[in-house]
Amino acid sequence: MKKLFILISFLIIISVSNAFSHAQHYAKIKYLKYNLFLNDELIGYHTFHFKSKNELLYVKGEGYFKVSKLGIDLIEYFTNSDAAYKENQLIEFSSNTKQNDKIKYVKVKLNKNILNIDGSSFKGKTDSKTLTSSWWNHEIVKKKKQISSISGRIIDQKVKFLGKKKININKKDYNTLKFHIFSNNNKPMDKKKINIKIWYDSDSLIWLKASYEKLGKWEYQLAEIKY
Repeated sequence: MKKLFILISFLIIISVSNAFSHAQHYAKIKYLKYNLFLNDELIGYHTFHFKSKNELLYVKGEGYFKVSKLGIDLIEYFTNSDAAYKENQLIEFSSNTKQNDKIKYVKVKLNKNILNIDGSSFKGKTDSKTLTSSWWNHEIVKKKKQISSISGRIIDQKVKFLGKKKININKKDYNTLKFHIFSNNNKPMDKKKINIKIWYDSDSLIWLKASYEKLGKWEYQLAEIKY
């Protein structure tokens, strides 16, 4: 039975890849907005604007959240990013992030078959098939590593398919494919750099939801989509 589940999981991941195996699918989408909740309380958002021009797909992202307790701001976080793709290939990516007084950044640029990375946590190179940690891009479930979209750090990852699930967001039901993405290291699950569950629409493969535990339950939910 376990072998059958593994085979089905593999076939579903392959079908996800074949359904629309590149970021260019998002050329049909103009805007995605996600609400961010901490322990079911709305604390912020993340948005993505998509624009196609001259065979390139440009993606502009922006995220913000603030965590307060007893009237005191504990965390205030803001990030913005710009990315360009051509036929599923990441061409260029840059982001700037400020968390309280700490500033992080990353710049990624394709040179032949190599991605050059200049980040606040890592400077170096990786192969061109690596993606940044942008959950809107379902291609992330096929990768063995990712580039932190905040600091440039390269993180080895594992992906486990958790099955087909029905979820409800804003009183609307969705049929989804649920995945668990986590760091590929020997640390306990609660100590891993990445430990996140992600839901994609089973038909369109649009990212619908993401959830993880870190000093509380954090959850992104799709709030708005424009075509």
